[in-house]
Amino acid sequence: MKHRAIGAVLFGVGVLLLALAAGLVFVVTPALAKLPYDLDSSTSVAEASNAKFLQINDGSIKINDGNLRSTVLVTQLPKETANLTGDLDGKAVVWRVGQTVERVDNKQLVSAYGAELALDRVSGEALKWDGQWLDDAGEQDKGIRFAGQIYKFPFNTEKKDYQIFDRDLRAVRDAKFAGTENIKGIETYRFEQVITDEPLNLGDRLTPLLATFAPGATDGKVVYSNKRTVWVDPVTGSFIKVREVQKKVLTPNVGTPTTLLDADFAYNDATITASADRAKDSRDSLRLLSVYAPIGLVVLGLALLAGGVLMGRRASAVAAGEARHRADAPTRVEEPVRDADATDERVEVDRQGGPLSDEIPPASTNWRTDEESTVPAQRPAVDDEAEKR
Repeated sequence: MKHRAIGAVLFGVGVLLLALAAGLVFVVTPALAKLPYDLDSSTSVAEASNAKFLQINDGSIKINDGNLRSTVLVTQLPKETANLTGDLDGKAVVWRVGQTVERVDNKQLVSAYGAELALDRVSGEALKWDGQWLDDAGEQDKGIRFAGQIYKFPFNTEKKDYQIFDRDLRAVRDAKFAGTENIKGIETYRFEQVITDEPLNLGDRLTPLLATFAPGATDGKVVYSNKRTVWVDPVTGSFIKVREVQKKVLTPNVGTPTTLLDADFAYNDATITASADRAKDSRDSLRLLSVYAPIGLVVLGLALLAGGVLMGRRASAVAAGEARHRADAPTRVEEPVRDADATDERVEVDRQGGPLSDEIPPASTNWRTDEESTVPAQRPAVDDEAEKR
């Protein structure tokens, strides 16, 4: 019974460990492979050397040359996230993103924008949300419709083409998978998006540009080109490195085109290192819960299952042996069978008594034997008449 009980316990624990391993793979890991609700703020810095850029300062519009630094700050908004309703509730998180571009030499601001948007927690795609807005011209544009990948790719990114949202175009364009590359110990997926001479909708902002750089023009346009390359950690979908080779050219209907922007922005080494470290931490956590822990639990669970089965078989074997032993052992001594006459003779002999006989002799009516008597004989009774005489 003891072996059988131990075997049952081992088998039960083994089943429990296998169930726990399945839970880690199919329940816990998918829950972790999502943007968290308590995401820490992150900053990424990209730098462009020897850039040509438009700078508007105190009403002065000029084309300058120099080094630029772009800083993007991403902050999660818990309150706005908690207020999401409908299909977005539990599916999305709200981010606030701000970017500034400044000159490295004198810290003067060149451009800036701010935005709030909702992102899918798994795919990283921008989702339709009534509260989204973009401000890149001093006024919030609440009619903006973010879509596609913007600041993140999906968890478990695939080797396929994706769409990346471009803020200048206010639309998505294809980003093609272009291969893999090891960056800071992470095998990243490289995606390339190429935008060539597409017109920008600047609205009223076009008028001062024409007045400054093409006074005789009555109309014109600004065409925009960008070769955007993104290196993505395929496990977490995080950007490890980003490079954008941007160009904007004012093309008036009369006069010479003017280059408003010609800059090659790329993440600096500190940003790449920080991005890789964050990705490694997330990868390690996911790998621990989705690979190492389940494998360990499965191995241990199978070992306990096998141990439980062996203990159960051993208990059965012991029980079977004991049963056979009881079946083979004599339980009582059989009396030999005799015929009736022999039985009667044995009874008669036994009745003769003897020192070892358990037969009780019949009671005697006389205390005196024939040879000798030690007890006086009883006198005969005398009738009443003789007694009186």
